[in-house]
Amino acid sequence: MKSTDVPFPRASKILAGSILIALLSANSPVVLAQDGPPPAAVSAVEVQPQQVMLTATLPGRVVAAAVAEVRPQVNGIITERYFTEGSAVEQGDVLYKIDSATYEATVAQAQAAVAQARAQYKAAEREAERIEELNQRNVSTQRELDEAIAARDVSAASIAVAEAQLRSAEIELDRTTIVAPLSGEIGLAMTTRGALVTAGQASPLATIRNIDTVYVDVTASASRVLEFRRNNLDMDWRNSDRKVVLHLADGEVYPEEGLLTAAEPQVDMQTGVVVLRMQFPNPDKLLLPGTYVKVDLQTDQVDGVFVVPQQAVSRDRLGKPTALVVNDEEVVELRQLDVLQALDNNWIVQGGLAAGERIVMEGSQKAPPGSKVQAELMADSDAAAEEAPEAAQ
Repeated sequence: MKSTDVPFPRASKILAGSILIALLSANSPVVLAQDGPPPAAVSAVEVQPQQVMLTATLPGRVVAAAVAEVRPQVNGIITERYFTEGSAVEQGDVLYKIDSATYEATVAQAQAAVAQARAQYKAAEREAERIEELNQRNVSTQRELDEAIAARDVSAASIAVAEAQLRSAEIELDRTTIVAPLSGEIGLAMTTRGALVTAGQASPLATIRNIDTVYVDVTASASRVLEFRRNNLDMDWRNSDRKVVLHLADGEVYPEEGLLTAAEPQVDMQTGVVVLRMQFPNPDKLLLPGTYVKVDLQTDQVDGVFVVPQQAVSRDRLGKPTALVVNDEEVVELRQLDVLQALDNNWIVQGGLAAGERIVMEGSQKAPPGSKVQAELMADSDAAAEEAPEAAQ
């Protein structure tokens, strides 16, 4: 009898649980089935056609506006040096002194020769006057008169020769004092006190460079120069008001703007390049000759191009630039772009986009071509570039 009483309570518990579940299901809301996941959210920027000035980045080196090598013009021993190496000097400042004893003696000898020539001239002049007076009284012959006049003229020429020799000796004496031929920054002294120097020697005594204004000589391919000149036929391309921006060796932008002043009128046959010369003010002496720099030269102005952030552009397997564009139906399209060049952190795009189109900036991993998305517009590319570091922080 006990074995038949056990199943009844267990069945009652099961029945009660079923009734409870039914009651709860009747009071709960009905869950609606969904067709699929919602569209992915992406950030995009809207592009509009603009007018942009194209630039060309060219490598070059700084060249001093003027360079003078200080060399001796007479022979002698260096007795004094009057300048400080690496300092600024003015034109006419005394730099070196050469022993002048020999040249002073030469000047004294030349002065004596001038005095002797003048004395001889006076004697010859008096003799010519005396012979002329005798000739008028028919006491002397015409031949004697002619010889006296010729002697007087020879004495006059002797004075001119002696004075020229004196001037030459004075010039040699002056050259024992070596002065700065121009104003600028003087370099290291290449000779010392007591050294023997000679006129026309190969090594200079020092070098002076004027770097208040400097040149930057850059090289450009012949095809680029041809294109630049073709695009500027209506203006003097060497003296235009287009800016030249210089980038220093550490990547910083030089605060002063330059001008394109000259171009070598030939193409190097070995390298196929043309040398262009830019001029930059250098008031702080920051640019030193020989420094490697880069310049951005404005070449041509284009209309109807788009400035696209580099973050939104990628490359396909063939290396061609592409971007993801959200069309009017909120569907992502893959576009191939025609990129002209870089502009800061952007690309200048000439083809592949239309005015007002939206380019995906963030969330492209969740939005493959053909997928439907929910695009949220950024303010502009600059704002997006500013938000990215803040988001990272």
